[in-house]
Amino acid sequence: MRLAGIRVVVVHGGGPQINVMLERLGKESTFRGGLRVTDAETMDIARMVLVGQVGRELVGLINHHGPFAIGMSGEDARLFTATRRGTVVDGEDVDLGHVGAVSGVNIDAISDLLESGRIPVISSIAPEIDAEGEPTGEVLNINADLAAAALAEGLDAEKLVMLTDVEGLYRDWPDRASLIPEVSASELREMLPSLTAGMIPKAEALLGAVDAGVRTAAMIDGRIEHAVLLEVFTTKGVGTMVRRDDYV
Repeated sequence: MRLAGIRVVVVHGGGPQINVMLERLGKESTFRGGLRVTDAETMDIARMVLVGQVGRELVGLINHHGPFAIGMSGEDARLFTATRRGTVVDGEDVDLGHVGAVSGVNIDAISDLLESGRIPVISSIAPEIDAEGEPTGEVLNINADLAAAALAEGLDAEKLVMLTDVEGLYRDWPDRASLIPEVSASELREMLPSLTAGMIPKAEALLGAVDAGVRTAAMIDGRIEHAVLLEVFTTKGVGTMVRRDDYV
């Protein structure tokens, strides 16, 4: 993709790796509404794993092909700022602890890297700001799909591609025949209440991106070899593509 002139930015999470580290330390993982409940200790562990392990591994893999990748987190150059968020489960508000929603994106550092031909690899954590916009000194865990959508908006990206370990969005899970190849933003918005908990953050991220002006956003099966190339360079693509209502 880079050789074809596409400017690529990688945003990653690391849920499975965080789970392994928490289990190793004897700490239980808890999820509500598809999001990790993150106390202060869990936040320290997540930060260590995302920045120090997963990010470094991805940078190393990309750099097997040349000196391209630069590792960052949402803390670097204040790429992201965030405020705390909760969620609603069965009609009740749930406190998620050190979990945030991106409130601001500063693309200057990313733009500089892209201009120099680099591939930014970004860990999905962010410094917290208070109601006055001042840093609190705390760091928040950001769902990687939602962080990627926020960055796609900030960069005015042409396309957002989210890799996961399922084929795409299903209209009637677990019926695999109900896979949705393409859906409009308004159709997906109507489907949100019927989606499984794990799919809701992904669907919200896809919707957030297209609502913000990204022309198309897709959720694809990262287990397929060359899945991203198939999505970007073929007319059919793979997985589920969400398009703006005004884009045909």
